[in-house]
Amino acid sequence: MEKKTIIFIINPISGTRSKDEIPNLIETVLDHTLFTPELHFTEYAGHASEIARECAEKGADIVVAVGGDGTVNEVARSLTHTSSALAIIPSGSGNGLARHLCLPLDARKAIETINACKIEAFDYGVINGQPFFCTCGMGFDAFISLKFAEAGKRGPITYVENVLKEGLKYQPETYEVSDETGARKYKAFLIACANASQYGNNAYIAPGATMKDGEMDVVIMEPFNALDAPQIAADLFMKTFGNNSKIKTFRAKQIHIHRKEPGAIHFDGDPMMTDADIDVHIEHEGIRIVTNPEASEDDSQPNFLLNAFSDFFNNINNVREDIEKRGKRIQRVNKVMLRKLTKL
Repeated sequence: MEKKTIIFIINPISGTRSKDEIPNLIETVLDHTLFTPELHFTEYAGHASEIARECAEKGADIVVAVGGDGTVNEVARSLTHTSSALAIIPSGSGNGLARHLCLPLDARKAIETINACKIEAFDYGVINGQPFFCTCGMGFDAFISLKFAEAGKRGPITYVENVLKEGLKYQPETYEVSDETGARKYKAFLIACANASQYGNNAYIAPGATMKDGEMDVVIMEPFNALDAPQIAADLFMKTFGNNSKIKTFRAKQIHIHRKEPGAIHFDGDPMMTDADIDVHIEHEGIRIVTNPEASEDDSQPNFLLNAFSDFFNNINNVREDIEKRGKRIQRVNKVMLRKLTKL
């Protein structure tokens, strides 16, 4: 049997985990009777995309993204509508696509999954010409993406800190959203378009989303106050987001969004400034991905934030009493949440 060509694109500085062990794991764990491996290390922003494009043009069977969500997006965008399949060794702070697909977060186990070589076709999305594979959006999550990109450290604590510090100061915008059924106006805190179920870190923006139905889940979060925030946070991590009264959802193959002025959008967490008109659509089964043959739709990865949010919400009545007395609602919410997180 002819061996498959497999290219590992390793971003040595992305994500939150060291890549020093990866070459040795490839040597010792990868099935060399099935694969002929090559290793490439990225040297600058966009390099992963360039390498992946060259690999696809040469007909590589599998191209492996080793890094965070940005590296995965770079590699994946170069493999769309080609015969080359994407594989992932996740080593980022969010790992949204890997988590949605129930891929192992451990590098050794991820390579063992690649050895099984189960490949399936999946959807991906495009927002104003930029491919995304998990989520894109505008409003608060795009604003937070800018803050996150500017932060000196990465990881879930940084994300939550930014959300808590900036969340209730953010001013909602009015959007006109058009799909095949017509146009509707929304005053919204954010609008997210989800191809996959989560942002990363098991924060489920669209718990029912699937990457195989040819549609995106459009999630509209209406304006809320300080007392609503803990429930929204809890729902985000407990897969109950769609049950919240502040959330409106629908599915569409494509949408057009108009806002009053230019601003930020994000695609898989990468921020970009764009104009007032935004187009989003789904490319059905446009990318091939190596999947986990042992995974089921109910699989999920443990997340330490879930316990923090759940514990916080269970005690919200006590917090609410203090907030109402002193008229400093958001400051209290922030203080309690940050104290719990810093003890983890």
